Amino acid sequence: MKPIQVGILGIGTVGSGVFNVLQRNQEEIKRRAGRGIEVTMVSRRNVAEAQALVGDRAQVVADARAIIANPDIDIVVELIGGYTLAKELVLEAIAAGKHVVTANKALLAVHGTEIFAAAHAKGVMVAFEAAVAGGIPIIKALREGLTANSIQWVAGIINGTTNFILSEMRDKGLDFAVVLKEAQRLGYAEADPTFDIEGVDAAHKLTLMSAIAFGIPVQFDKAYVEGITQLGSQDIKYAEQLGYRIKLLGITKRTPQGVELRVHPSLVPAKRLIANVEGAMNAVVVQGDAVGTTLYYGKGAGSEPTASAVIADLVDITRLHTADPTNRVPHLAFQPDALSDLQVLPMGDVITSYYLRLRVADQAGVLATVTGLLAAADISIDAVLQREADEIGGEGATQTDVIILTHDCTESRMNAALAQMQALPTVLAPITRIRKEELA
Repeated sequence: MKPIQVGILGIGTVGSGVFNVLQRNQEEIKRRAGRGIEVTMVSRRNVAEAQALVGDRAQVVADARAIIANPDIDIVVELIGGYTLAKELVLEAIAAGKHVVTANKALLAVHGTEIFAAAHAKGVMVAFEAAVAGGIPIIKALREGLTANSIQWVAGIINGTTNFILSEMRDKGLDFAVVLKEAQRLGYAEADPTFDIEGVDAAHKLTLMSAIAFGIPVQFDKAYVEGITQLGSQDIKYAEQLGYRIKLLGITKRTPQGVELRVHPSLVPAKRLIANVEGAMNAVVVQGDAVGTTLYYGKGAGSEPTASAVIADLVDITRLHTADPTNRVPHLAFQPDALSDLQVLPMGDVITSYYLRLRVADQAGVLATVTGLLAAADISIDAVLQREADEIGGEGATQTDVIILTHDCTESRMNAALAQMQALPTVLAPITRIRKEELA
């Protein structure tokens, strides 16, 4: 049988990984797919650089549209990234009747509804395993492996840069800015790390997982997003003393009121497996009603780990290339006409528990005033840790830290209480608030 022909738009780190792994494992992949899979065209503006990556084993073009226009290309792999050009090219490939594989989580989180609708109308597939958590097959697990379950929640460390930074802050007691510079030097963080450290990258990925888990449209604009830039090394130290680790988590939950969709730093009990995921690794926990808790762990980025996911998609499409489109797995796991209109909850309606750190004047009655405000807001306290003043500022210090763990309450109620506490003359700095997730 004639091999499936693949064109790669934007051959770089991941594209060269796809090309090399397909070459290295071609016989095994052919045995699994039922026919060969060959990359026959690649594009890159700098043709010489692309030529150095693929040699004479594939045709190199500067214009990505030349690949889409080639009638012999069966599958287009989009690895350009971004929203604008990538969206145009993906929609053009779909209109040309070609299947699409993409690692572009930002594109699908923002424009996925339009792209999936176009693909459904044209009878082609859009596969995106590589868009979430690199080489971890979490999309396939949610979409197929757990299809018998009513998914209750998903929580993930889905950005390796931030996890590396938090691990280094914890291990070495360094502040965020210092570790960020080291992460950039080592290549774990981009020169402009905004999408990573502000939680945007994780929110793109979480939006896709939430849509698949709960059968709702992709709604990135409704996600709550908070990064790690305000975390101090002292918070990581205090969390450790209380039996917790701080992780940037993407969390999506089904509740009677709607779906939670949020990314933010979280205190996680140190005994949980996900709390012990260190360095640039990724992990996702999924809670299903039938299966219980499942954990998916591995490399969330890199040339060949991401290529592993891209090639898995290529194999899936090759197997189903001639299948009736109505018999294929739907893009978002649920049939397109069966997606739910379950609302994404505003953050103010989310219920969780909290870690609070207050820098306060070291004088009598301060703690009683703070706890009184929490009690008046009907927020119950789980634990209180008060540091000695000389531990904070040395002998003769006049201020100290008070750390409070609360029980569950709504975010809006906590916001109101925080505003009252912040206004106290004895509270000397902005209050640090970190949400606490037991993941039980």
